[in-house]
Amino acid sequence: MSAFDAVVHLVYLACATCFVIGLHQMNAPATAKRGNRVSAAGMGVAILTTAVVLIHDHSVRAGAAWALIIGGVAGAVAGLIAARRVKMTAMPQLVSLFNAVGGGAAALIALGDRATTTEATVTAVLDVAIGGVTFSGSLIASGKLAGRVPGKPLIVPFGRIITLALAAIATLFAVLFVGFDGPVASLYGIAACALVAGVLFTLPIGGADMPVVISLLNAFTGTAVAMAGFVLESTPLIIAGALVGAAGAILTKLMADAMNRSIGAIIAGGYGTGDAVAVSATSQPVREVTVDDAAIQLAYAGKVVIVPGYGLAAAQAQHEAVALAQALTEQGVRVSYAIHPVAGRMPGHMNVLLAEANAPYDQLKDLEESNPEFSRTDVVLIVGANDVTNPAARRPGNPVSGMPILDVDKARSVIVIKRSLGHGYAGIDNELYTDPRTAMLFSDAKAGLAALLAGLHAYAP
Repeated sequence: MSAFDAVVHLVYLACATCFVIGLHQMNAPATAKRGNRVSAAGMGVAILTTAVVLIHDHSVRAGAAWALIIGGVAGAVAGLIAARRVKMTAMPQLVSLFNAVGGGAAALIALGDRATTTEATVTAVLDVAIGGVTFSGSLIASGKLAGRVPGKPLIVPFGRIITLALAAIATLFAVLFVGFDGPVASLYGIAACALVAGVLFTLPIGGADMPVVISLLNAFTGTAVAMAGFVLESTPLIIAGALVGAAGAILTKLMADAMNRSIGAIIAGGYGTGDAVAVSATSQPVREVTVDDAAIQLAYAGKVVIVPGYGLAAAQAQHEAVALAQALTEQGVRVSYAIHPVAGRMPGHMNVLLAEANAPYDQLKDLEESNPEFSRTDVVLIVGANDVTNPAARRPGNPVSGMPILDVDKARSVIVIKRSLGHGYAGIDNELYTDPRTAMLFSDAKAGLAALLAGLHAYAP
């Protein structure tokens, strides 16, 4: 090994170390931003190092070099503009688009690089198959999240039979390519099957399962990138892809457990009603509260826990929620946010929204931290959350049975800001709303929180 090769390997090792450190720092809101920068810096150095290697080895001609430069600059500018302009409420669909880009790029690598060894041909097949499913599936998921594709499950007639047939055809192409040194056209056949399968895979999955689906597609993207690394014999790609794939797989399992649903059941689809507001069929009376009464309860509380849900994200009310929490804190009230793992449309959606509104990191509590505190809480303020607070989950025989929930009904008082008594994704009534300790404040999340803040100033002790 030459001195140049040794330095390159050491640089790649340092980049891989940055990936690991950055991923670890993303484990906590307080260090997530720094972790993202560390990982990005590592990837930037890896890209520059690869460019130096290509130039040193004379592996690219002038035309190809210009294509790489233009493509890299165009991608960087597009990513920068998209990341800066996107609203925090639209972050899930942007993440899905990034998943699509990653999976598609990985598949194109295998399609464009003629594999020579048995190891490379096998990984090329896996790369094209996984990358193709990820690309089309992520585009459909992004469309569902953005409202361009209906959020409810769309069952394609004979969809499972078609998917099985596509899998069989793709397997035949794979055997032809790997076992009999088939033409590169075999890979294009696998890609076509994978693209159709990705659409059929994602369409039947409803909005309730979107957080898990995004995490699963992220794991697919990482796996496809790792396979592309084997095709190109690129250590940084293998390491980065393996890290993303493993992290995504672990997160997918954790998210599925948080919904008390198996990954197989989620992939089977058919769960979740989309964004349509259902009319509650409950015959039980509910107690309605005025803004003034709710503000008085908050003003004289010793401890308040705010529970954000998708309704807060849809109304873009994170800044109003943080402003209310800050006002309560200034008046001596202890405030925290109880965040369910599947609240919102992607893993960590609520954390991202609240952090963007400058909520103190130490106030963001997960389900395990929050549940023991509810019995010592004076007022729980629920903003747009539904199924994750439904006590029916503690009983068998309904769609949310067994799902870990936030034990908000153990607090002394509960105030729910909601536009109506509409159902959540599970399509059932929330038994919390008829609890004698629960009061309903019917309002849009943004307007309701703003009104509470105004009332708090008026009735502050």
